[in-house]
Amino acid sequence: MEERLQKIISRAGIASRRSAEQLIKEGKVKVDGEVITRLGTKVDPRIHKIEVKGKVITLPEKLYLLLYKPRYYITSLSDPQGRKTVADLLKDIPTRLFPVGRLDFDAEGLLIFTNDGEFANILLHPRYGISKTYLVELSGIPSRRDLEQVRKGIRLEDGMTLPARATVVKKDINRAWVKLTLREGRNREIKRMFAALGYTVTRLKRIKIGPFKLGDLRPGEYRFLTREEVGEFKPFPDEG
Repeated sequence: MEERLQKIISRAGIASRRSAEQLIKEGKVKVDGEVITRLGTKVDPRIHKIEVKGKVITLPEKLYLLLYKPRYYITSLSDPQGRKTVADLLKDIPTRLFPVGRLDFDAEGLLIFTNDGEFANILLHPRYGISKTYLVELSGIPSRRDLEQVRKGIRLEDGMTLPARATVVKKDINRAWVKLTLREGRNREIKRMFAALGYTVTRLKRIKIGPFKLGDLRPGEYRFLTREEVGEFKPFPDEG
């Protein structure tokens, strides 16, 4: 498949997209021996020989990984404050992978990593409406009316939330676990939704993204998606 030349150079880990554009402008990039200086040139890295400053580039294998992010880890590859990051859990993987989306510092559960930008975009872009399912522990037991409000949408300071699926799956005297499925990912959305109804989220665990499930992974563990799992994934809303 043909891609913009600067995107291929960036994906090879040689330079950022912007720096790659500069390399092209300076005449430091060749395709099949021909110097390319026009931005937006599209080539197929499987067919064409691409050189940057005289060196032939190779693209890393596309990888897809599911990680059980433990609580109190930062969803980042580094942290200036020295806190534990999800990258600390993937030190044995030589290929650089990036998290798709994020989980709050005190949240846990499913986090997907990949070096495939197109795959990541499908998971994140609102147009595809990829669902995410969570188990949410609340300081209180939500009423039927409150759950119905979640299902219809709640007005927050940044607008109405999209309709969600919400079901109480466990409860005791003063708390409950709610299974919640959303099709959007605003900042701290779940905490803000329940706060608007008078509840505090005391624990948050993501168990599913689209068709990909946390399964029996334990905190800090990961597994790679198979080619079949990736190939069967379609960018349409699933049924949860």
